[in-house]
Amino acid sequence: MLAYEFYWLDEAEKVHFIGILPERRKSPERITGEFVLNWGWKVIGDNTDVKDIYFVQVEMKGLKN
Repeated sequence: MLAYEFYWLDEAEKVHFIGILPERRKSPERITGEFVLNWGWKVIGDNTDVKDIYFVQVEMKGLKN
């Protein structure tokens, strides 16, 4: 199963883990980096001090869609 690990960098450039979101779309051609980041921002919300996020695509072995 494909998933995304989200992280944010604080002002001191320290990395903080936010969480993991699974990819549920069946059509890989619809997946873009911009869409994944927007998805992450929706999960984080507007009520945080987070300014800079990034994601890492990971394969979660042993799990099925």
